Amino acid sequence: MTVHNIYIFDRNGSCLYYNEWNRKKQAGISKEEEFKLMYGMLFSIRSFVSKMSPLDMKDGFLSFQTSKYRLHYLETPSGLKLVLNTDLSVNSARETLQHIYSNLYVELVVKNPACSPAPSLDSELFCSRLDAFVRSLPFFSPRAA
Repeated sequence: MTVHNIYIFDRNGSCLYYNEWNRKKQAGISKEEEFKLMYGMLFSIRSFVSKMSPLDMKDGFLSFQTSKYRLHYLETPSGLKLVLNTDLSVNSARETLQHIYSNLYVELVVKNPACSPAPSLDSELFCSRLDAFVRSLPFFSPRAA
């Protein structure tokens, strides 16, 4: 079990934060291009799910999986989008993303007058606490198979 990477986007699609832990394959494009592709994919999936769902979905989509990884997604009421990519053995990271948002982002970024999240999140305290939190997760493995 492992965590590959995390993205945090603002409501306009700007990547505020990115970190990776056990990513084995690089995209072969610049990080900025990768961020645009990820946000575009999220936008498209959200739109597709909302149009195709037979019921009114209050949460939209929560995750999707490929044959190699699972993408976990959380969108906050303010439009912040958190994406956590894990291996397939992690069924749900909803509580993990909620914790990152509520206990780390809100407490260390939003409530911190010295920290401005735009255009990128440069809070060393947030970065170090997020890294420590992810490494403490039961599904984090420093040596991904």
